[in-house]
Amino acid sequence: MAQTVISVSTRGQGLYEFTREAEAFVRKAAGVETGLLTVFVRHTSCSLLIQENADPDVRRDLDQFFRRLVPPSDDPAMGWIVHTLEGPDDMPAHIKAALTQVSIGIPVMAGRPALGTWQGLYLFEHRDRPHRREIVLHLGS
Repeated sequence: MAQTVISVSTRGQGLYEFTREAEAFVRKAAGVETGLLTVFVRHTSCSLLIQENADPDVRRDLDQFFRRLVPPSDDPAMGWIVHTLEGPDDMPAHIKAALTQVSIGIPVMAGRPALGTWQGLYLFEHRDRPHRREIVLHLGS
């Protein structure tokens, strides 16, 4: 078994790819041909996605969809929100994280994560301001 923590710096809401870092981690775990890569983000206002990494319009459209689905708490439609101490983007960020996922399991085949041709791993930042997010990578055989 191998484990590490990587850091992803964000510039605000959006999707940040870290596929290469995950692939490099699996490669460094010499001798693991088959197993399971577990990816876990250690925060409650961002999440993880496996998504297309070929066309940037996909990332833009996903970001816009979630912004429309869960607007900031100062939007009149969100007047029911109570938790507002950390700004109008905080509680909506928690809701978005609850709707997506904070952990992903990816099979490892032939010493590589078994992602499809156009699939990439993304941190989905739900807060407006920049953050440094920690992602735990764990490889079990």
